[in-house]
Amino acid sequence: MLRVAVVGSGPSGIYTAQSLVQQQEVPDVTVDVLDRLPCPYGLVRYGVAPDHEKIKSLQNSLRTVLEHPRVNFLGHVHIGAGGLAPERLRELYHAVVYCVGAAADRRLGIPGEDLPGSFSATEFVSWYSAHPDSAADGFVLGARSAVVIGAGNVAVDVARILARGADELRPTDVPSGALGALADSRIRDVHMVARRGPSQAKFTTKELRELGGLPGADVVVRPEELALDPAFADPAGLPAAARRNVEVLREWSGRRPAGRARRIHLRFFLRPVALAAQPDGGPDNGPGSWPDGAPVGSVRFERTAPDGRGGVTGTGVHEDIGAQLVLRSVGYRGLPLPGLPFDADSGTVPHFEGRVLRDGVPSPGEYVAGWIKRGPTGVIGTNRPCAKQTAASVLADAANLVRRRPLPGDPQEGLRALGQEPVEWPGWLGIEAAEAALGRSLGRTTVKIPDWAGLLDAAHEVSETL
Repeated sequence: MLRVAVVGSGPSGIYTAQSLVQQQEVPDVTVDVLDRLPCPYGLVRYGVAPDHEKIKSLQNSLRTVLEHPRVNFLGHVHIGAGGLAPERLRELYHAVVYCVGAAADRRLGIPGEDLPGSFSATEFVSWYSAHPDSAADGFVLGARSAVVIGAGNVAVDVARILARGADELRPTDVPSGALGALADSRIRDVHMVARRGPSQAKFTTKELRELGGLPGADVVVRPEELALDPAFADPAGLPAAARRNVEVLREWSGRRPAGRARRIHLRFFLRPVALAAQPDGGPDNGPGSWPDGAPVGSVRFERTAPDGRGGVTGTGVHEDIGAQLVLRSVGYRGLPLPGLPFDADSGTVPHFEGRVLRDGVPSPGEYVAGWIKRGPTGVIGTNRPCAKQTAASVLADAANLVRRRPLPGDPQEGLRALGQEPVEWPGWLGIEAAEAALGRSLGRTTVKIPDWAGLLDAAHEVSETL
């Protein structure tokens, strides 16, 4: 029997488990899917916006994998810094596949980036997704205008959530604290700003069109900025996705605002150069009322122009956009996992077809899949072929792995002996039941539990009755 641990229960981890157990070449493969959180599904649970029910329903297909008789979900198992060292985990399994994603955000590297009121988009997403590590709860407090820096789907998501009315989010699983704050939000202008042109934006046309369908927000596009893009006048030569984006923006540029309560401004050819603090300490606070200094009050941008090589160059012309909330959405980056090799330039673990390389040589029994393998690229479905490649490497190595490493006893017992307290599948079902009950008590649908204590209490309450 080949025993495999998959570290990470997001799509890449679950697709890896699926590829390992739904094949005929190597019988009797068992997979333990480990996660630091007591909840599975990774970014499908904690990264997909609450109003994207169709994408969130992917959890149903991922669930069938975790319910496979030879797959075990073990949440609340911490691997790495402050937890179980990878070498100790390797003592319990023939193979370990790390599917730990890209947990860090890229920074802008400009003055004022760390002012109060300036956050990564991931921090904002974690807040409205009820991630138990989320500490901030005052994102929209006192803000009247927000700037979102970036032109990908995450940037569109956070702009849309800021511009949605609370009544539109009430039927979703957004946590009560975030829903209440968004209901009280005074933000009326959301500026989504890209340093390049519309033909180079990374958002999908579907995401873009959703902005135009918000009942309480006007989308404002400046024709003169669109015209700076050489491909805008004749988009026929663009890839299909970029061409559709340009066509939508062309249509919107001729619209007059309908006078709705909020406005989403789509800006192009502007790159951030500095964030400035509010000179008076904030409209509702007064000087000195913020312990870390006055909060952000504006972002300075430099007008850019196409450089003829697919990039942009600065023009020396600047524009300030007032904002009391700034969210950067400029990409993700993998973090080193203590005990594993790491390429700091790419933010990935060196590998060959998923096999971890140590000094250029495959390390027996160590593998990677997902963003930590290939970098933060692609959509959810991109993880499937990536996982299949890694699983194929594990299966090709299976005979050697079993032969060279006899295992002691039950690996789950081994985890407990090493100080871990796994939340098993019934515990996760207890969390689901508690969130459904919370929703009913609030007159809503399922509502997420946003804190560690609440999640673990719900999991343990069920476990103790079994």
